[in-house]
Amino acid sequence: MRSEAAEAAHIARSLDRSAALKRELGRDSGAIIAIVDLCETALRHGHKLLFCGNGGSAADSQHLATELLIRLRGSVARNSWPAIALTLDPAVLTAAGNDFGFEEVFARPLSGLGSAGDVLFGITTSGRSPSVIRALEVARTMQISTVGLLGGDGGAAAALCDRMIVVPDDETMRIQECHITLGHIILELLEDRLTGSGG
Repeated sequence: MRSEAAEAAHIARSLDRSAALKRELGRDSGAIIAIVDLCETALRHGHKLLFCGNGGSAADSQHLATELLIRLRGSVARNSWPAIALTLDPAVLTAAGNDFGFEEVFARPLSGLGSAGDVLFGITTSGRSPSVIRALEVARTMQISTVGLLGGDGGAAAALCDRMIVVPDDETMRIQECHITLGHIILELLEDRLTGSGG
């Protein structure tokens, strides 16, 4: 059994690593601002944001879409904004996986729900998720802008993203912590711009 001191040291190391990665990402604020620019343009012109990812990244997709549809901050009064998490419908996901293969679980519904001018967020900690890569490929054929929240070296997904942020780490947990923080920052800035709030 590990001692309490050893577990306390583990907690401190994990928090320090998570914080260090986030500080490193903050040095490239231009990448974040470029993503906000894409999203602002889409929403101002009546388009929508779509999200996809597997596992924890599926949960992040649903989390971020909900922040847009319902609200991010209770202190900001605004309308609901159009967002779709392609991870939400088990009937759609299982039908697509059964009929077309798991690689198509996001691409198939995207082809029906997406429109030129929309923005698709592909969230993958490895940058190698076949279902996310396929969705990014289909988005490009539909003139949907592509944003990657990626990890590691970006993987094959990096080449398919118009804008991206790559968390330079190989540990899934730490990458996911950065992805949801980045998602919140993007939505905060977007909300400030579209409502004229914030500083």
